[in-house]
Amino acid sequence: MSAVTATISEGEMDAARAKPALRNEGARLGFRLTLPAQILVLFISAFPLLMQLYISVTDWSPLSGTGWWNAWSMWNSFANYTDLAADTRFWSALKRTAIVMVVCVPAEFLLGLALATLFADEFPGKRIFYSILLMPMMVVPAVAGYMFFMLFQSGGPVNDILSSLTGHPVTIAWLSDPTLALIAVMVADIWQWTPLMFLILLAGLVGVPEDQIKAATLLGANPWQRFATIVLPKMKTIIIIALAIRVIENFKIFDTLYIMTGGGPGVATETISVYIYKLTTQDLIWGYVAAIALAILIVLSIAAVFAMKRMARTRELVA
Repeated sequence: MSAVTATISEGEMDAARAKPALRNEGARLGFRLTLPAQILVLFISAFPLLMQLYISVTDWSPLSGTGWWNAWSMWNSFANYTDLAADTRFWSALKRTAIVMVVCVPAEFLLGLALATLFADEFPGKRIFYSILLMPMMVVPAVAGYMFFMLFQSGGPVNDILSSLTGHPVTIAWLSDPTLALIAVMVADIWQWTPLMFLILLAGLVGVPEDQIKAATLLGANPWQRFATIVLPKMKTIIIIALAIRVIENFKIFDTLYIMTGGGPGVATETISVYIYKLTTQDLIWGYVAAIALAILIVLSIAAVFAMKRMARTRELVA
């Protein structure tokens, strides 16, 4: 009996020793199988970035008469980056981008949160209104830009509505006025992307534990107290994600704005994306454009890392 027990024990020990070896072999096999895909993804990600870095320290352009692989012969000793620091048009475009972001993102967040709170409860026709509310997000940005371009014409529907309300003809040249043109662009952006914010926040709102809200109600908490002490803390991660997505996307605003104003009148609505587009297609100074794009990439990456750290810290506090 003892011999049989010893044999079984030895077999169990051998099986236990074999398990790590099998796991290691499985890991090595998995690595070998996914290696080609990993190399491809690395190439797709790294090559454009390295190419951009390479071009950004040269004066190369498509009109230089030489291939990009010979751009090293036009090395400019980081002059593009020093020019960037002194480029007043760049800083003005960045300032306008920041203004659009500071106005649009909070407006979209507050409207989206209000709508999400409303749609968290059941009411007649909820599905129909839900579908209607999501429709602006599904419109192609260029099409949305053309829609608002027509709406804000001097003889367009916006002025017609204002004429009806005031009782006398209103012929405001919305897209020809530097201030009003930027406001019109922001209205278009808020109209189109508030549904996205609403959708993300609604998903977070639905995930709040119902039992905690009911317990707070039984303890006498009013709606604002329930929202501030239970709903909002539980939604912090979702809120950070929603804000990060819209900040990054709003920073890249282009289609709607370019269709509506083309960056005009003059450069009154020229954001950083429009400025880069004009430098790329009109001035063809690709080395300088690469330097601008790389600088923006670094700034947005830092913002994304900050958002991720804040999100991780929020999760730890909630846990």
